[in-house]
Formats: sequence, C-alpha cells, structure tokens
Amino acid sequence: MEPVPEVRRFFPIMTDIEIARAVDLQRVSELASECLGLNEDQIIQYGRFKAKLDLETLDGGSHREQGKLILVTAISPTPAGEGKTTTTVGLGDGLSRIGKKAMVCLREPSLGPSFGMKGGAAGGGHAQVVPMEEINLHFTGDFHAITSANNLLSAMIDNHLYWGNKLQIDPRRVSWRRAMDLNDRSLKNLITGMGNVLDYPRETGFDITVASEVMAILCLAADLNDLETRLGRIVIGKNFAGEDVLASDLKAEGAMAVLLKDALNPNLVQTLERTPALVHGGPFANIAHGCNSIVATRTALGLADYVVTEAGFGADLGAEKFFDIKCRKAGLKPNAAVVVATVRALKYHGGVGRKQLGAENLEAVQRGFANLQRHLENIAKFGVPAVVAVNAFNSDTAAETELLLSLCEGRGVPCVLATHWAGGGKGAEALAQKVVELADANSPSSFAPLYPDELSLIEKLRTVATEIYRADDIELSSLAGRKLKAWQETEAGAFPVCIAKTPYSFSADPERRGAAEGFTLPVRDVRLSAGAGFVVALTGDIMTMPGLPRVPAAEHISLNDEGQIDGLS
Repeated sequence: MEPVPEVRRFFPIMTDIEIARAVDLQRVSELASECLGLNEDQIIQYGRFKAKLDLETLDGGSHREQGKLILVTAISPTPAGEGKTTTTVGLGDGLSRIGKKAMVCLREPSLGPSFGMKGGAAGGGHAQVVPMEEINLHFTGDFHAITSANNLLSAMIDNHLYWGNKLQIDPRRVSWRRAMDLNDRSLKNLITGMGNVLDYPRETGFDITVASEVMAILCLAADLNDLETRLGRIVIGKNFAGEDVLASDLKAEGAMAVLLKDALNPNLVQTLERTPALVHGGPFANIAHGCNSIVATRTALGLADYVVTEAGFGADLGAEKFFDIKCRKAGLKPNAAVVVATVRALKYHGGVGRKQLGAENLEAVQRGFANLQRHLENIAKFGVPAVVAVNAFNSDTAAETELLLSLCEGRGVPCVLATHWAGGGKGAEALAQKVVELADANSPSSFAPLYPDELSLIEKLRTVATEIYRADDIELSSLAGRKLKAWQETEAGAFPVCIAKTPYSFSADPERRGAAEGFTLPVRDVRLSAGAGFVVALTGDIMTMPGLPRVPAAEHISLNDEGQIDGLS
C-alpha cells in the first residue's frame, strides 16, 4: 500500500456557500437537453437553474436499458454527520469525469437541521448540488405542499368532529398528528380544541414534516393515481366501535392529492461540475424510511448508466430501510454500495470525546473500526458488494488514514481515500473506478431483502434487531404488542417494518458507541402507516419532533449588506 499523503493543505479555505457562488451554473434547460436529451416540454422551469421533470410527458427512458444503481451509506455518524451527501455528489462527479453517464439522486434538505445542529444537506466543499441556498431553504416548495396536505387532513378531522361527527370518530383515539418542517420540541405534545364550547379538546402533537406519513407516501408513490390511493388509505384513528377511520372516509384524499400534484414531479438541479441531480423527497432515516422518491430514482435509472443515491444516517438505519422498504416496494436491485467512513467517526466510536476528535489517536481508530466492520457485514447480508470511501477531513493525519486503509485491506475489503470535498470529482475518480468495477461485476444484481413479506411483524422487528443491530432480543411494551398482534390479522401483516432509533448507536442508547452488543431493543410504541405501507416502531427515547440544540445554526444565519445569505452550510 502506498503511503498516504497529508491532505489538509489541499482543503479550500472558502465556505460552502462561497464555493457555490463562485461557480457559473448551466441553465437548467441546457442541462436537461445536453446531459439528458430532454426537450423543453419535458421540464417545468423554476427560474434559470431549477426545474421539475414533467412526469406526464416523460417516459422515464423506458426505451433504453436501465442504469446501474449505487447506494451511498455510512458508518454510525458523529453528531455533525460524516459527509454522505458530499460523497454521493463527489462520486457522481467522479463517474462523469471517467466518462460515465451518471446522475445523482438525493433527498431534499429539511429546514429542521438547516436551522438546527447539522446544517443543510446539499453536500459541501467542491462536492455540492446547486443552487445550494435555494435547495437548503424553500427550493420548489415540495415540503410546504407536504406540510399543507398533512395539516389539511388534520383540519378536516377536527371540522368533522365539530359538525356532528357523522363517522362517530372517537376523539380520544385520533392518531393523526399535525406537521411542521422545523425543530420545535414544544409542539411535540399539546392539547387542541380549547377555543370553543363545541370543539373537542384532545391530546395530539406535531411531527417534523420529514417524519410524516404524507412525506413517506410522496416518496413511495409510483404516480398520481397511486399517490391519491395511498392518501385515502391513511388511518386517522378509531371510531367508537374500535374500527379504523380512513382519510377516504373523510373524503380528504382528493384535495390532498391536488396539493401534492406538482410536488410529485422530481426536481432537477446540477452539481458544481454540472452532473445532473434529482433532489426529491426527504424523509429522516432515524424516524422514517430515509430515502429519496421512487419516481426520481426510477426516472434517473432510465436516463443515466450509473445512478448514485443516498440513504440517511448509518447503514443500520438508512441502508436497511433502503433495502427492506424502498427496494422491496419499487422492485429496485442495487448493484453496489459505498460505505462512507471518516477517521474522526472511528475515533468517536473508539471512545474519544467530541472535543478531542481533532487530535491524532491511532488506538481509537483501531477500536472504532469494529463499527465499520459491522456495517460492512450487514450490507453483505443483502447480497450487495461494498467499497469503503474514506471521506478525508482536514484534521486527519497520514498515520490515521494509513491505519484505516490497512485495517480494511487486512480484512479483504476494498477501501479508497476520497478527497472530493477538497478536489471535487477529481478527488473521487479512484472511488468511481472501484464502484464501476463492483457494479458491473454484480449485474444482474444479487440483491435480496433481509426478510420475506410473510414473516410476522413481530418477527420482522426481531430479525432487524438481532441481524442488523445485533441485539439479543426485542422488548415490546404491552401497547406495542397488542397493536402488532391486531395488525397481523390484516393486510398490514405483510408490511415491512420501519424502526425509529437513535443513529448514534446500534442500540437504542446513543451513548453506547462502537459495536454495541449484549442489549435488548425496547419498542415502546408502534404506528401504522397504512398509506405508505409500513409499520413504524418507536424505540428508546427517539422523538418524531426534534428540538433545537443549545446553540442552533439559526443564530449564525443572516443577510449581509448585499442581501446575500451568510452562515448557511
């Protein structure tokens, strides 16, 4: 193995937003025509640099051979994230640089982390999708449409109660919650209906929009008809007889679909190096299924030879849900996976505190490798070959990077140092070459999900907990157990499971870093997402409406004297 050079001196000194502004973007109409062969009737422009692909006029490339699908996932992250999106973008540019027709498929950023702790989700350094400010903020309005559709259903539920409750909805058993795309822990639990003697005061709350079932439905719907059908299947609660009440019983699905009609069209933008990118949908992987939309991925596979997509957080969450939910429902068969690892994340999982991650610590890298190794073992269970991408940071030392590369080499795992953050696509060329090698060798794909549809819901939870998290078993609350047994007797019994869990540990305890073992996974409650087609299990202290950190990013975001945005990353 060749010695690893110091990479810190190559890192740009400009901020992400300064780098993005320094690049001359290609007009989106030219991008669509030159890179994808699309005409102006097949795109709906949102200004000069953003557009939606018109699904009504687009055949999705059905006339050509479908491209190969590459998933980018990661080891268990530090609280700041490890550069999955940056690596996805860099790999897309790297593939373009080595002469491949490539596209990138990303999730849309949520305003919650943009103004909270993590920041935006448009990549970073010289591996970004642009225009990054617009993508990280309101973009094309998809999330506002999802929020509105979600809350329209809430309003129609309460309005039905107010006007006589013909459906005999039990106000105590309304399970549908409102949504907002911001972190606001004070809205997690509240009481509504306090303003009028005829209102029905009841306990409810808000979820962050990216964790809502409407978001999941948009991302899993095949087309507009499927979207409306799924919206109608949403279970909003129970009636006094204990029977499910659906959104279709309230005649809400039509109006909700109208609000989402434009949002279902995928959003086309570009990377800094003009690789086409579809940025569409954005569920969190710690509490939702964590993947971009099926329509975007399918469309990209019909337009490009290699499609690079991401799944949120570590592979125990994002990759597992990508494989067991999205690929199962869409019939996708990924050809290769990239597991993003960083020296600092290995040190974090080797026991180093957050403030000491910048100091060289070879022993911690060695200890933390157990976390990466477990993720690699898990991905192999799905029949998908993987390569480790070492996402370089300016605090990494040559000795630490050499150790990580040698640890992978010693276990027969391909591992590539990637410097795309500093060098753009050129820094990901070696990674692109390895990905092409793996994807081409695994064609047709040998992918298979972890469990069959026929397995019971409880056994599906147990399988993920024991096979992926390496728990000894699961512990169901009495409430969760009763719900699962009741749903098992319905069509929901064939649904996959979506486990909401901390991303910082294989266990439900975020402080148990590394490769946790010897634990039981506590499932405190379960929710039925009948429209999306999966069952959500809430574990540990996971919240579906996060709060802001002590010092939120919002404190550092402002407009400068020229009216430009400062502080967004």
